[in-house]
Amino acid sequence: MEIGERLKEAREEQNVSLESLQETTKIQKRYLEAIEQGNFKILPGTFYARAFIKEYAAAVGLDPNELLEEYKGEMPQTEEESAAQYAHIHRSRKDNNATKNTNIFSFIPTVIVVLLVIGIFFVIWLFYQGTVSEESTEPVQPQDDNAVTYSEDEENLDSNQTENESSGGESEAADDSESENSSDENTENTSEESEDPKPEFAVEEEGTGSPPESTVTLNNASDEVTAKIEASGKSWLDVENDAGESLFSGMVNTDNSPVEVDLSNAERVWFSVGSAPALDITIDGTALEYPVNPEEEVYQKIWVNINKAGE
Repeated sequence: MEIGERLKEAREEQNVSLESLQETTKIQKRYLEAIEQGNFKILPGTFYARAFIKEYAAAVGLDPNELLEEYKGEMPQTEEESAAQYAHIHRSRKDNNATKNTNIFSFIPTVIVVLLVIGIFFVIWLFYQGTVSEESTEPVQPQDDNAVTYSEDEENLDSNQTENESSGGESEAADDSESENSSDENTENTSEESEDPKPEFAVEEEGTGSPPESTVTLNNASDEVTAKIEASGKSWLDVENDAGESLFSGMVNTDNSPVEVDLSNAERVWFSVGSAPALDITIDGTALEYPVNPEEEVYQKIWVNINKAGE
């Protein structure tokens, strides 16, 4: 017996119609019929083949994991192979970057030696200029303090100069006070401008087809990135990192909501949402708006690139 026949038999034993099963699982009737007929090509993708079968099995009282293990030979593996290929390409890029960094570091000692040689020649040149300057300077004749005399005009000049210095000191004190106030204002403005920018989403690619596969970027993310998923209904959700590792997989409903997923170590995250209208996704405190209207496309796939602040 094939997996589709097994599910159909369990549904009929419980006297559950396809219409009733559609209301329970939120899976369109044509997809349920395709599963029972073993026609997985009609489904949105190989990921949804597994997700829909799990949901179908749970709704008719079967264990999803045991069922998939028993019929794993019938299930397509294309997406897992693609994930493995992507992880291999990602690792190859990292290896190439490491080789480039090694070549750069090997060039640094040569630059340091050249700078040291230039510095030594500069110091020698300064020393030579100072020696020539000392030799060309004539000795200054000492003045006899006893021979200095002050005339009446000079005494008046000194008195006026003293008064000017006194008034100038008050003016300088006022200028210093104004300078300090201006400095405080500049400091406050600088502190306001130096606040970290808030995380925000930018749509890179709006998906097409059914289901649509979109790409968005979260800019100015913090070091500790967390995804929070809140459910107003019932939906299947899969979350994977850029290495193909599963961060979350299962049903999300009002009973286990909200679900939090740690994304701190991920540069790119994959979200597969079974029922977009039922899930609200918030990443790093910023709400993710579905690139495609969730009322028109219930099933959506989204790549989220995470760019942390300062990178």
